[in-house]
Amino acid sequence: MASLDDLKKRISSVKSTQKITKAMKMVAAAKLRRAQENAEKGRPYSEKMNNIILNLSNGIIDKENAPKLLAGSGDNKIHLCVVLTSDRGLCGGFNTNIIKKAKSYFQKILNEGKTIKIITVGSKGYDQLKRIYKDNIIEKISFKDSKNINYFDADKVGKIIIDKFEKKEFDICTIFYNRFKNVITQIPQEQQIIPLKSSESQGDSSDDNYEFEPEEDEILSNLLPKNISTQIFKAMLENSASEQGSRMSAMDNATRNAGEMVDKLTIEYNRSRQAAITKELIEIISGAESL
Repeated sequence: MASLDDLKKRISSVKSTQKITKAMKMVAAAKLRRAQENAEKGRPYSEKMNNIILNLSNGIIDKENAPKLLAGSGDNKIHLCVVLTSDRGLCGGFNTNIIKKAKSYFQKILNEGKTIKIITVGSKGYDQLKRIYKDNIIEKISFKDSKNINYFDADKVGKIIIDKFEKKEFDICTIFYNRFKNVITQIPQEQQIIPLKSSESQGDSSDDNYEFEPEEDEILSNLLPKNISTQIFKAMLENSASEQGSRMSAMDNATRNAGEMVDKLTIEYNRSRQAAITKELIEIISGAESL
């Protein structure tokens, strides 16, 4: 049995931890509201851009000479996987769920005899993937110093991807992130961005026909690179909201668990203290009777 001093120290330590987790929960709750608003505002824009590109692609007569970002390289042997995670921990299963989704995809591609290349955005993703896929990781990116999610960071990632595609370093690019649903639920996503899959936009695409000026090819050559950055930006916004929601939930659970632990330790402390007092009284009484 632990001594009274040890129990006192443990109770004090758990109470200190409880204060920290409670503060972190409040900070996450404050950040969550803005992050959720940004994620919800970003969805219609990215979906509409996909729809416009799909509409434009339907008007291209010469499909063979369509922009490569839309049509692809014509092969599917090398897959580039962009795994977006957080730079900070203490957010429950947020990062683990993304990595689990990504690993499942990696295994499927490798089983087909194809090659994978990985870009990690966020240090936590790199830390988990380097154990098994260190040789496949071609670049690690971190925006730990950025206070807020911004388009410029997403554009940097987008330009790296486009540069590698133009150098013919891969054929297909897929991004992995968490889609925010609510504080408790974040859904891991895999989204192919090169070549653009028409099925992703088909459901929301309009039946209206538009006349474009200039020609579709010229518009697409300008719009497709921006769409890559836009889809990555959307994924980063979704991740930000999911991270804060997951952290808020995790810190709430940790605070409650700490409270339960304090209660148990307090009961144990009181019992030990009572036992020590009883033992001391018995010794005093026994000593008095022996006189």
